[in-house]
Amino acid sequence: MPADGAPWGLGGVAPTAPAAPWRILVVSDAWVPQVNGVVRTLAAVADELRRAGDVVEVIGPDRFATLPMPGYAEIRLALAPRRRLARLADAFRPEAVHIATEGPLGWAMRALCRRRGWPFTTSFHTRFPDYLHARTGIPRAWSWALLRRFHAAGAGTFCATPSLAGELAERGFGRVLPWSRGVDLDLFHPDAAGRGPAEAWEALPRPVFLHVGRVAVEKNIESFLALDLPGSKVVVGDGPQRAALMRRFPAAHFTGWRGGAALARCYAAADALVFPSRTDTFGLVVLEALACGTPVAAHPVPGPRDILGDAPVGALGEDLRAACLRALSADRAACRAHAARFSWAACARRFRDSLVGVADRDGAAG
Repeated sequence: MPADGAPWGLGGVAPTAPAAPWRILVVSDAWVPQVNGVVRTLAAVADELRRAGDVVEVIGPDRFATLPMPGYAEIRLALAPRRRLARLADAFRPEAVHIATEGPLGWAMRALCRRRGWPFTTSFHTRFPDYLHARTGIPRAWSWALLRRFHAAGAGTFCATPSLAGELAERGFGRVLPWSRGVDLDLFHPDAAGRGPAEAWEALPRPVFLHVGRVAVEKNIESFLALDLPGSKVVVGDGPQRAALMRRFPAAHFTGWRGGAALARCYAAADALVFPSRTDTFGLVVLEALACGTPVAAHPVPGPRDILGDAPVGALGEDLRAACLRALSADRAACRAHAARFSWAACARRFRDSLVGVADRDGAAG
């Protein structure tokens, strides 16, 4: 249960959004053309809100001069965004502001809102303390202190699972609000295995154990590839660790990035999705695989533990190899039914109902 006592609704249970449309401003350091769970979540929610009549503006790094993120050149960070961000916000005239990330744009929007007296909400998507520690050795306590400061200025912090809400509360975060995720049940469907051209790996020995996601150290993909498993291992995605993993594990099949119908086919054609990450806060790929009827093997950590629960749709375990083998016996129809409990419409309604209104929109630009 989140700090305010609100329930963690799934797809069929969500509050009813107010009828009057709002002008909603979302500021995020993660936005197109980046490919990750934050971008997909924000894009899906924005689309749902627009369909319901709201006017939604997403301001991302694509509007600014940028620099590559150290150690991860694919991600661009806005350079000195403060003045241009203020002009863009004033031009939009928001009635609600949500700051999705704790990067340069997030900090700049936080400062702008504090100067103007605009209330705002935030969301917690990424365990940056774990990522930074894995890449640089920076003590986790330093990063957690900075994140607490960032989110404490807002009217509430959205997070995706009860487990994460509990962890944030233990770490001193204030008002934590429920915001689960959804899945496109039309795109991600068991029938996707027969749509479009076949992938070369579909002819590999069975069973096929699939990993989907950014190929980076924080995803713990190496632990999956090192497992002694029957059949074949396939990695769908790209990232800074791909070349090194391809050299170390030549028997694994790396496809590169896939999206849309091609990605859905990958899920549906696999025998199990393996999700070895210990740091993700949710795991949209888990829902997408289940929607395609593909069971999931993962560690019993926040994210997969919250999604799978006790349902017979995969296996959780510290022994990831044993979990992979157990997952093969899951009922694929049950996987699909479990995923159907999550919807982007419910996710968007929960998001909207947790926003706070901007009382004063007449401050001078900074």
